[in-house]
Amino acid sequence: MPTPKTWFITGVSSGFGAALADLALEKGDKVAATFRKPEQAEEFTRKAGENSRGLVCDVTDEAQVKTVVADAIAAFGRLDVIVNNAGYGSLGSIEEVPAGEVQRQFEVNVFGPLHVLRAVLPQLREQRGGHVLNVTSIGGLKTFPGVGIYNASKFALEAIGESLAQQVKPLGIHVTNIEPSGFRTEWAGASATYAETHIEDYQSTVGENLRGIQDYSGRQPGDPVRAAQAMYDVVQQDNPPLHLPLGKAAVKGAREKFESILKEVNEYAAVGEGADYPAGE
Repeated sequence: MPTPKTWFITGVSSGFGAALADLALEKGDKVAATFRKPEQAEEFTRKAGENSRGLVCDVTDEAQVKTVVADAIAAFGRLDVIVNNAGYGSLGSIEEVPAGEVQRQFEVNVFGPLHVLRAVLPQLREQRGGHVLNVTSIGGLKTFPGVGIYNASKFALEAIGESLAQQVKPLGIHVTNIEPSGFRTEWAGASATYAETHIEDYQSTVGENLRGIQDYSGRQPGDPVRAAQAMYDVVQQDNPPLHLPLGKAAVKGAREKFESILKEVNEYAAVGEGADYPAGE
C-alpha cells in the first residue's frame, strides 16, 4: 500500500483538479484544495472529515496564496504533493489578443504557480522531501496557430519546472511537468477566453484552428479520471519523470517536436558551431 500523502491542489472546482482531489481522498490521503468560491470550499471541507480542507484562493494574489498554504500546513502538519493546476486558455491570434488579456494569462498561468512555489518550498525544504506537479500542456512543448499566448505561458511554466527540478533535487524534492493533450475538461469551453479573428489573413490558420478547438470541445479523447490516476501513480514512484505527456496526442506531439528540433539542429550544426572563436583563440 502506498504511504498516505498530503496534497495541496489549486483549481479544484472542475477538470483535473476535481478528479485528482477526489481520487486522493478515495485513497485515504489528505487534501487541501483551493477554490474561487467560498461555498465550493465549504462543501469540500465537509467532503471527507479531517482529510479534506477547502480553501478560498485566487492564485494571482500572492498574500492570499501564502495565507492558504499556511492554513494547510497548520491543518495537516506537512505537505507532500503540490499540484499547480489552476489555469486557463487565452485563445486568439498574437496580433489580436489585447495586452490586458495577455497580462491576465501570465498572471494566472505563470505568476500564480510561482506564488504557490514560493509559499510551499520552505516547508518542502524543511521536510527534505515532496513532489511538485506543474500542470502545463502539450502546448507547453509544441505551438499551434491561435494559441500563441497560452503557449507562451505554458512554455514559461515548463522552464520554471525544469530549472526547479535541478535546484531542489539534492533536497529530495521531485518536480514533474504534466503535459496533457485534449481532455474533456472546460479548457476549451467555459474556462477559455477567445479573441475573435477579424484579420482576414489569419482565417485559414488561426480562425480554422480555433473553430476546430471549439467544435471538438466535449469530444476530446482524454479522460480526466484516467489522467488523475496517472498523476497519482507518478507521485508513488521513487524516480518520477520530469516530463509526463498525457494522452496519445500529447505523446505523439512531444515526439514530433523533439524529433523536428533534433533534425534542424543537426542540419545547421556547422553554421551554429562556426560562431565560436577558432580553437586556441
